[in-house]
Amino acid sequence: MRRILLTIFICVTFNAAFSQSLSPRQLFPGLFEAVQLSDIFPDNKTFVDSAPNRDPKLILNDYNEQKDKAGFDLKAFVYANFIVPTASTALFKTDISLGVRKHIDTLWKVLYRKHDTVSKYSSLIQLPNDFIIPGGRFRETYYWDSYFTMLGLIESHQTQTIKNMIANFAFMIDKYGFIPNGTRTYYLTRSQPPFFSLMVDLLAKIEGEQVYVKYQSQIIKEYNFWMLGSEKLKPNQAFRNSVRLADGEILNRYWDESDQPREESYKQDVESAKKTKKKPADFYRNIRAAAESGWDFSTRWIDTTGRLENIQTTFIIPVDLNCLMYHLELTVAKTYQIQGNNTQYALFANKAETRKKAILKYSWSEKNGWFMDYNWQLKQQTPVETLAGSYPLEFKIATAKQAAKVADRLKNKFLKSGGLVTTLNRSGQQWDSPNAWAPLQYMAIDGLNNYNFNNLAKTIAQDWASSNIQVFNSTGKLMEKYNVIDTDVKAGGGEYPLQDGFGWTNGVLLNLLNKYQMDNL
Repeated sequence: MRRILLTIFICVTFNAAFSQSLSPRQLFPGLFEAVQLSDIFPDNKTFVDSAPNRDPKLILNDYNEQKDKAGFDLKAFVYANFIVPTASTALFKTDISLGVRKHIDTLWKVLYRKHDTVSKYSSLIQLPNDFIIPGGRFRETYYWDSYFTMLGLIESHQTQTIKNMIANFAFMIDKYGFIPNGTRTYYLTRSQPPFFSLMVDLLAKIEGEQVYVKYQSQIIKEYNFWMLGSEKLKPNQAFRNSVRLADGEILNRYWDESDQPREESYKQDVESAKKTKKKPADFYRNIRAAAESGWDFSTRWIDTTGRLENIQTTFIIPVDLNCLMYHLELTVAKTYQIQGNNTQYALFANKAETRKKAILKYSWSEKNGWFMDYNWQLKQQTPVETLAGSYPLEFKIATAKQAAKVADRLKNKFLKSGGLVTTLNRSGQQWDSPNAWAPLQYMAIDGLNNYNFNNLAKTIAQDWASSNIQVFNSTGKLMEKYNVIDTDVKAGGGEYPLQDGFGWTNGVLLNLLNKYQMDNL
């Protein structure tokens, strides 16, 4: 079935990508809703990750014939017709006495997946190469997670695994026109923060600049995905991931092609929609757009209350996303420069410079001494300070004076005993205080080093590593996120229990342990 997107901007190839893989909701109408709104599985992701053990059409026919009969047991029906997954690290037992380095080394094997073991009717997307998963309920490749996982794989000298993962992302760009949020059919309506060009940077440091030429077409295709339709926008108009501001600048936002409840969080979305004053389609779109950001959820997309019914992700131009797009434009320019194409090099270098000026214009707050998100609908900066404000240091966009103010705020507001809090708000959402996440620690630390705030960077790295190892020594696990204020308390909030594994935590921790030679924590 070809899915036609209701706009003249969308190209045929983008539509074709959506027609190739049906999601569980598309495969099992009626059965899907019945299962997800029931209490068979506490986590809605369990069912959409379950693999049908026979032709979905036959399962759906049997369901429709049996569901209204007396004594029908929905749970028994599901277990009879689907292979229900378990947590990816459920059977792994840690030997804490061997230390955290050995634990991470073993985890690379635990989290390693063969590419050719996908069930015929599974929601998993078939990939051409083996890969590493995050862990826990996350049983597939995730886009931005993988960059931070690669930081550790480099330290473990697993270059081939990195090459395989980058090749997988290139494959998906070629097949779908973009990199999905994760490698499941129910993620084919959105991407995640665009870290592909940074992944290519990592590999180029190992194998040389020709890596940029090798992946040039995919780098450009990803750029075109994020910028699709932008040239036809008028001031104060948005389309998909692009927004043209009042003065003509084009910046990016998060978006999702679907305006339906997320399949992996169906019940939560349906119930949350009942509380909002927004139209259901608008609410679902904003929820999904926040999922594309990876920050699902945070007061940065809502307001200081943290109540999901107030979510407004598509109104917000995120500072971190536009820093990543700046890097993507510079990378496209570099691929042309290497080939001696000075015209295209100058074109994209100019695009990057124009974006840099726009980031400084719309995101820098002299009052706060911080880089803020920008609400393009209200034409003002959002009121929520987040750790995304450190990204302009990572990409060397900030001036020296701005960097000094960011460093001061990081030290005096964001830095707690166990690392940097994600925001200064306690809302109950997982991407808010007191929680902290490995990728944001790394970006802040690396950004501070770019401006020679080396002592502060080292302090953050040591505090973060210590909190990771403290939890490891007491639980035998490395977690998805950490409580860095009450370090003896597990991180909480969000739509699912705290997960362990964990790909990006392993990667960042090993990178920092080696960089700062922290073997005696």
